[in-house]
Amino acid sequence: MSAPDMEELVERIREALRIVIDPELGSNVVDLGLIYGIEVLEGGVVRVTMTTTVKGCPATAFLKEAVQTCVWYVPGVEYAEVRLTYEPPWTPDRMATAVVPYGR
Repeated sequence: MSAPDMEELVERIREALRIVIDPELGSNVVDLGLIYGIEVLEGGVVRVTMTTTVKGCPATAFLKEAVQTCVWYVPGVEYAEVRLTYEPPWTPDRMATAVVPYGR
């Protein structure tokens, strides 16, 4: 896959992930800044590195499964792997401006 094709696939994946909503915060995982990275590997394998807002988040399993399922449905993806990390720790500064509370 060429570099431009990989970039296009990453953007399609990022857009698709906007349907994954954090059930506690009511915003999508992309705008919340929970997606730390999307890598396209050989053979259509995609690795998503993500976090949650806090360690021990009760929605962790749900979010990981929802992200993996969502990525699998993007054309061009043969396998999706989701890695959870807490480094660097998530902070509200990672959120998109659109979801930052007024007056912040």
